[in-house]
Amino acid sequence: MMTLLFCGNRYKYEMENVARLFFPLRRFQFAYDCEPPVEGDFLAFSQTAEGEGARLTVDFREGEYRDSASTFVKQSGRFDNDCEEAFARLLYRMLEKKTGVRPRWGILTGIRPVRRMQRAIEDGKSMQEVQREFRENCLVHPDKIALAARICALQQPVLRDISPRDFSLYISIPYCPSRCSYCSFVSHSIDHPKARKLIPDYIEHLVKEINFTAEISRELGLRLRSVYIGGGTPTVLEAEQLKRIFDCVQNAFTPDPALEYTVEAGRADTITREKLAVIKAGGANRVSINPQSFQDSVLEAVGRRHTANDVVKCYEMAQEFGFAAINMDLIAGLPTDTPDGFADSLHKAIALGPENITVHALSVKRAAALFSQMDGSEDYRDVQRMVDISGAELPAAGYEPYYLYRQKNTIGNLENVGYAKPGALGLYNIYIMEEVQHILAVGAGGVSKVVRPGHIDRVFNYKYPYEYIAGFSDILSRKETLRGLLEEVQRNGI
Repeated sequence: MMTLLFCGNRYKYEMENVARLFFPLRRFQFAYDCEPPVEGDFLAFSQTAEGEGARLTVDFREGEYRDSASTFVKQSGRFDNDCEEAFARLLYRMLEKKTGVRPRWGILTGIRPVRRMQRAIEDGKSMQEVQREFRENCLVHPDKIALAARICALQQPVLRDISPRDFSLYISIPYCPSRCSYCSFVSHSIDHPKARKLIPDYIEHLVKEINFTAEISRELGLRLRSVYIGGGTPTVLEAEQLKRIFDCVQNAFTPDPALEYTVEAGRADTITREKLAVIKAGGANRVSINPQSFQDSVLEAVGRRHTANDVVKCYEMAQEFGFAAINMDLIAGLPTDTPDGFADSLHKAIALGPENITVHALSVKRAAALFSQMDGSEDYRDVQRMVDISGAELPAAGYEPYYLYRQKNTIGNLENVGYAKPGALGLYNIYIMEEVQHILAVGAGGVSKVVRPGHIDRVFNYKYPYEYIAGFSDILSRKETLRGLLEEVQRNGI
């Protein structure tokens, strides 16, 4: 246990996040405005007034190891932000020296570094100024700055084509055939009889919410730009259950045939020809078929009930239906995987030729079974090598990085990157990750977002299917709140 002590400031959130870049599994406790503990490990963040600003000091003790560093911050219009960033830089450099680890995103702990770059440009800064700020103020490695800048430029035409009346529809199917060891999503395994028994009732309520949401969009004159059905694993449902949902979307929204319409088919052990036929007939033109790895031993280690060859067969089956784009996900850092094994998986994915390949760096959250198997001694350099391999080989094979996001507790403080062939960008991925468009979400765990300059309002659905069903009247009340927020945006002409 390490104590984080704050004297004269309350920068707990950011300092904890920076500390976790170096101690991802360490447990912390917090104290305020008191002396450092006599015994035990601690990080102390002291801020005292000095002249026209403040003196910031970080003291560190771990066992017999001691270190200290300080800096002066001048008073300014963004004084609190300047102090927080200065503390973060002191802490980063101190822990880099102690551990020999240098997280490549520097002190940036937010999940949307590209959005930060976009906003700086919108504020009138040049790309050169933004890159210098990332390098000098945020301590970001040059290769990550270049990656963010590349994605930023590629997204510009998409961002220019967004209207305040535009929205995307997200439909949540929070069920899976079984739970993978690394997963922390709100999803239920249908292996459990109680979870399976709720599915018909869940779909009944989901259909009602879809219709209610469509009514709001029609009354306000909103324009549907994309549909994304995710989870969980939507294809865990039976073909007739999927058809019920697709028919409802078609009748409620009458989406344009050219509209981007994505289904996260996900796991090969849930995909059948009959389900793919329903998906295609229902209007979807993009599907995700996610191997995560093409190494059978790795799939077994994380609890996947299919082989790499099963994924290939599902991919070939999906190709027969003529979807406009197929995405494949890979995860760098899965248990028992190696850089050579990951490279082999990447080469096999590239050889199949999907329009999109998304590379995730493993994120291990406390809700995942894998978390309990880790002790903090893991060496993450191999995961960095895997990410580096994908960053070199995918562009060489004709795939451009087009969206990026990060998650808490990601191994090595790395990132998830979506790559696409020319003309095959996934628009929904850009909309949701850059938070530039309204998202109307339905189903358990759904989070609707109303976007306005400098602010995002969120309306949450209940997380779990049993809560969603039992509290459905509250769900509809929250949709009325959503309606009011959207009306306000329109009244103000935002």
